Amino acid sequence: MSWPALIARIRPHRRTLVLSGVLALLGAAGGLAQPLAAREVIEALGDDESLLAPLLVLGALVAFSAVVVAANFWLLERTSERIVLGARRELASRLLRLRLSALDREAPGDLVARATSDSTLLGSVSSTALVQLVIGAVTLVASIVLMGVVDLVLLGVTLAVLVVVGGAIALLLPRIMRATERQQEAVGGLGAALERALGGLRTVKASGAEERETRAVTEAAHRAYERGMESAGYQAIVGTGTGLIVQVAFLAVLGVGGARVASGDMGVGDLIAFLLYLFYLADPITAVSQGATQLQQGLAAVRRIDAVTTLPVEEDGATADAPPAALAASDGASPLVVFDRVSFGYRADRPAVLHEVSFDVPARGVTAIVGPSGAGKTTLFALLERFYEPDAGTIRFEGRDLGTWPRAALRGQIGYVEQEAPVLAGTLRDNLLYAAPDAGEDALRAALQEARLEEVVGRLPEGLDTEIAARGASLSGGERQRIAIARALLRRPALLLLDEAASQLDAVNEMALRDTVARAGESRAVLAIAHRLSMVVSARRIVVLEHGRVRATGAHGELVRSDALYAELAATQFTAA
Repeated sequence: MSWPALIARIRPHRRTLVLSGVLALLGAAGGLAQPLAAREVIEALGDDESLLAPLLVLGALVAFSAVVVAANFWLLERTSERIVLGARRELASRLLRLRLSALDREAPGDLVARATSDSTLLGSVSSTALVQLVIGAVTLVASIVLMGVVDLVLLGVTLAVLVVVGGAIALLLPRIMRATERQQEAVGGLGAALERALGGLRTVKASGAEERETRAVTEAAHRAYERGMESAGYQAIVGTGTGLIVQVAFLAVLGVGGARVASGDMGVGDLIAFLLYLFYLADPITAVSQGATQLQQGLAAVRRIDAVTTLPVEEDGATADAPPAALAASDGASPLVVFDRVSFGYRADRPAVLHEVSFDVPARGVTAIVGPSGAGKTTLFALLERFYEPDAGTIRFEGRDLGTWPRAALRGQIGYVEQEAPVLAGTLRDNLLYAAPDAGEDALRAALQEARLEEVVGRLPEGLDTEIAARGASLSGGERQRIAIARALLRRPALLLLDEAASQLDAVNEMALRDTVARAGESRAVLAIAHRLSMVVSARRIVVLEHGRVRATGAHGELVRSDALYAELAATQFTAA
């Protein structure tokens, strides 16, 4: 599974890699010719001939090899970075289109590690390691052939050492891949532990849990260290074995060659040339060894990266065009949204969250969703945004089955204000225009006025161009919520979803939000999860949820009289909120 994926990533760069291979072969050829040139120098000394020509040839070969090797190194590094860039772009596109059901099962920190450290390993194996392995093997064979030309007996001694030590090294290569995969998984676990702690750092500090979280991160770091040491141990054995091949072969050749020189079976020049080839053999042996080791590491990285490609994505999430703008022309007589016997559960092995939920949302006005915690209110919003698909039943939007809507087109008609009201790092203007980047200044000012943000903008040092700290740490909770509301209104949606939008507002701003929501409901549908009495009383329709089922629907006064749960909520939760 890893090899086809690796080849697919290399294929777009095959011409560059072929050029790199040619340069590597030229560099190797220059290196292989150097011992022969050195033998000519030695023979010229013995024959008392001029050394100028042999030395010039030797110097030219050295310079040529150095230039070609440098050019090849730069070419390989550039190719490696391009492969890494391609993998990271692919991963970024894939990760940001993941279905939330898939993301619920994965640790974000581990996914980040696949896009960072795993992709770096992929770059190494896709360019440097493969070229190193192929050229090293070719150079090794060429060196052996030339050594045979010099002396077959010494070649036999050298090959015996290569087979014995090299065979032992080859047995370790599969273990290196497995060890590297475990190491990368441990690094991903470390990223997940850090992401968990940093994502809730305020809660960690407020709970006095710094030591506990530090221990958890430290344990993850130790696991990564242990896996790294396991991988390093195998690599150390391979590296030592590579050096051992040359050392053992040198001692054996020196002993046998010295005896052959003493007996007159070979000349000193031939022995020196063979020893030079033997020393030169260290480079291709190292190249083959390192290439094979990096190849195993890279294949482990490919397997982890390709695992992301098996996760389900929203196929139509970013490319679908919106349908004709028929919603704005609606007279409000027909419901905009209809839930028809909808059931849903996040996991098959756990109880369902919603059970045959049925209600409709008018095309104009405010519809409130109320109920105890865990009743399934936010899940309704997740289904409307098509973050998840219902297990049974149908949701219709403007009379059309929600499943037939391209996600991009559907979400373009919906403004969603989440309960946490996330604010992104960047300027206030960037945050407001995030969902409607083409909105003009007039629309921006209108949204600020509707969300009562003029005062906030006025006291910021650079107004709308003021940089907002990560996660909106420089803003109050109410300010973050109003920014999220303005961002949603700026999109001019047909449906506005408010998930407890008043939860972090003071009394004055809560009343202002009520008026804002009421005005928004004059031209669109507003569906609000509400825990505040002000938001509930003014709603055109109220849907009461309990244990994932619709218990009752109606107006405030009607439900107070007819439904005991709603009457209890109205008397306690709403007034206490």
